[in-house]
Amino acid sequence: MNNAPEYVIEMLHITKEFPGIKANDDITLQLRKGEIHALLGENGAGKSTLMSVLFGLYQPEEGVIKKDGKEVKINDPNDATALHIGMVHQHFKLIDVFTVLDNIILGAEDTKMGFLQKKAARKKVEELSSRYGLKVDLDAKIEDITVGMQQRVEILKMLYRDNEVLIFDEPTAVLTPQEIDELMEIMRGLTREGKSILFITHKLNEIMAVSDRVTVLRKGRYVGTVDTASTTKAELSRMMVGRPVQLVVEKEDATPTDEVLKVENLCVPSKLYKRDAVHNVSFTVRKGEIVCVAGIDGNGQTDLVYALTGLEKASGGKVTLCGHDVTSASIHEHSASGMSHIPEDRHKHGLILDYSLEQNLVLQKFQDKQFQQHGFIKFGEVRKYAEKLIDQYDVRSGQGPITRARSMSGGNQQKAIVAREIDRDQALIVAVQPTRGLDVGAIEYIHGQLVAQRDAGKAVLLVSLELDEVMNLSDRILVMYEGEIVGEFDPKQVTVEELGLYMAGAKRQEVAK
Repeated sequence: MNNAPEYVIEMLHITKEFPGIKANDDITLQLRKGEIHALLGENGAGKSTLMSVLFGLYQPEEGVIKKDGKEVKINDPNDATALHIGMVHQHFKLIDVFTVLDNIILGAEDTKMGFLQKKAARKKVEELSSRYGLKVDLDAKIEDITVGMQQRVEILKMLYRDNEVLIFDEPTAVLTPQEIDELMEIMRGLTREGKSILFITHKLNEIMAVSDRVTVLRKGRYVGTVDTASTTKAELSRMMVGRPVQLVVEKEDATPTDEVLKVENLCVPSKLYKRDAVHNVSFTVRKGEIVCVAGIDGNGQTDLVYALTGLEKASGGKVTLCGHDVTSASIHEHSASGMSHIPEDRHKHGLILDYSLEQNLVLQKFQDKQFQQHGFIKFGEVRKYAEKLIDQYDVRSGQGPITRARSMSGGNQQKAIVAREIDRDQALIVAVQPTRGLDVGAIEYIHGQLVAQRDAGKAVLLVSLELDEVMNLSDRILVMYEGEIVGEFDPKQVTVEELGLYMAGAKRQEVAK
């Protein structure tokens, strides 16, 4: 027997239970030194729970954890950090009002005679950031930077602590294709330096591109571990979902009719800089079509959506929805004029986390006659409606309609929002990253729902960073770069490479319609 242990981390027969659900049921996972090991499974399969056990956020009911062949007890994240285990969470653990630098060094501050050594910390972070291509503005506040930038801050936080075992929970859910390629390169570089990576993802392309081995979970149970080189995407899908999955969207050609949304010369001020975040943007979305705004994160898409949905005020231009001028309208007025909104940040704008699932599902509808009488909520009707949506959209949770939204997996929170917004039957659906963090089975379903809405005569404005999604779903593609629309394309006539050039600002059409 070899003296050096083959595995840097072993999680043996781990069982973790929550009220009404066995999140991990006798799972064994073994990570070799210097490998990228992908953890694959549907939403709610128990992937994040298993990693939270390794990081000390949860205590398992059964099972043991070994580090370098020795059994260890990880009571909290401080124990994990002491064992050089780091984690980038799916929902970032950052303090909005702190700067990027303060977030990176928080909890690992270097002091001398009681004084914070910020200069040395800044130097170390700058070195890490240039070495791994993780460019960030160290003095910007977290609340003012994009989700993609926050992702980089989380990775730098982990590297700053000199961790050996790195857990990435859905790390690419918020990144653009170019950023994903960079991250994959970073991950390979980390393993070349002897670090070991556990990589939770739903994206089969990424698993095939970067991982050495894959462990698949389904409904809290271990399905198997395979070498990436000897498997296929179709096989992994089948292991994960338990049935063959349609990986390409099938849809007829669009037959758009009347204009639903008209945006004219829209300008939105930037929170960070003196210039506009959105400058002079004009486009339309008609009934029966899916128009997609594509672009690298941070090029004004978020600000555009905020202005279109009433979350932020525009500084110029005009937005017309179903014939009504909604440029300065409130969020409620947008909703009343015919808009559904699947937001980018499901925690901030999509759910009230401490409400139950059923309360979240009727958030936009509880004033309807169906759900209230003389100001009193009809709880039986709410329950019936929630159960219908939960069943229809396969929203999985420990206690059904009464589950607290906060306790649900990210993917199931997303499914709940999509269910609520599509079921509202509005003329326009603004869908921002609608499949972020979802597994192939759920993506297949939601893509199908959006196409069905289009075919039923609804207008769909899709904002996505996923080029596969953009090419698969859109009838028209608008590319945004630095707050302007630099090109309009037919997905049948354009290549991914060509789109990439426009997204990076290397090309632009002279007259963007």
